[in-house]
Amino acid sequence: MGLDSSPLFSTLQHMMEMGADDSADNKSSNAPTRTYVRDAKAMAATPADVKEYPNSYVFIVDMPGLKSGDIKVQVEDDNVLLISGERKREEEKDGAKYVRMERRVGKFMRKFVLPENANVEAISAVCQDGVLTVTVDKLPPPEPKKPKTIEVKIA
Repeated sequence: MGLDSSPLFSTLQHMMEMGADDSADNKSSNAPTRTYVRDAKAMAATPADVKEYPNSYVFIVDMPGLKSGDIKVQVEDDNVLLISGERKREEEKDGAKYVRMERRVGKFMRKFVLPENANVEAISAVCQDGVLTVTVDKLPPPEPKKPKTIEVKIA
């Protein structure tokens, strides 16, 4: 069995051919879009804590340097909580130049699939000292079904 016929060799050759031609019409249809990559990075860089209380779920997300107007809390597809925001770099003024840039700038984002008992009509969000707290109330448990009594008639 020669090297030319091995699956590994043919896969490597195919990958090298794809990388050699970077024209727009030869891009892999399986490659992730820029939006997907940007959102994935934003999600990976946005840590969150989730707590469950008897009557609610609480999501705690660090949003350093963001004002409440820069943060969006939305519900998508009736059960996905989306928390996002973006911190932009400050404008350089008075001739000042950055010597070091370590603080994170860019998009913050997290998505959470809410449980079935989450009440998407009762969501509140509070941002204090750079920490966003989103509270999602729970729906009350369903009433247990009472047995139905059927009257027995005499024929």
